[in-house]
Amino acid sequence: MTEDVIAELRQVSKTYGTGEAQVHALREVDLRLAPGEIVVVLGPSGSGKTTLLNVLGGIEPVTDGEAILAGQPLAGRSAEDLAGIRRETVSFVFQFFNLIQTLTAAENVEVIAELTGRAERDQTHAQVHAALAAVDMSERADHFPGQLSGGQQQRIAIARALVTRPRLLLCDEPTGALDLESGRQVLAQLQRAAREDGCCVVIVTHNAGIAVMADRVVRVHDGQIAEITEHRARPAGEVAW
Repeated sequence: MTEDVIAELRQVSKTYGTGEAQVHALREVDLRLAPGEIVVVLGPSGSGKTTLLNVLGGIEPVTDGEAILAGQPLAGRSAEDLAGIRRETVSFVFQFFNLIQTLTAAENVEVIAELTGRAERDQTHAQVHAALAAVDMSERADHFPGQLSGGQQQRIAIARALVTRPRLLLCDEPTGALDLESGRQVLAQLQRAAREDGCCVVIVTHNAGIAVMADRVVRVHDGQIAEITEHRARPAGEVAW
């Protein structure tokens, strides 16, 4: 694995269950991810997209093959070791936000900065508010999630993920619950993280319209990579669905 690869899967398969109940979620998948690129993973429900994301982020162990994150093979590591690698390397953005309802927007971002330890302790407050400003949510810093729209909550989730300055950002249907304009705003923040901060952004979605902003489109079917297409990425503002 070279320095220009942040994550790699080599002939990775993932199965759940045994016997007749066995499900092949991934089948002999090969994939390399580089810093600064945007990769959109497309496929229908049940095709293995989310499992692929979880394997890349070290959440799910592989059944066969090899998963490597930040130059470190993940097989055989303890839960503590895996958590440490994720903490230093990866952030996640989920479809349904997963914000803590009893914390304000700023506190939701701050708690992740403190838990991961990736934000400099004496600058945490400034970094939190810079992250909120980057997603145009400074004026909502003291609002609780229940006081925010879906698009605003997702922008808080983006700020929470980006405040740690991850090398790999894994997004599972980040616009699935959003309208077009809110979705474009969220995608613009992800695009900025790749282009300005050198973060590798992986977006798993069933929405083919998002593919226009990708450097590479990975199409998944029945647990296998059916096709990888490279093309010139367009601004997130051109995404339509």
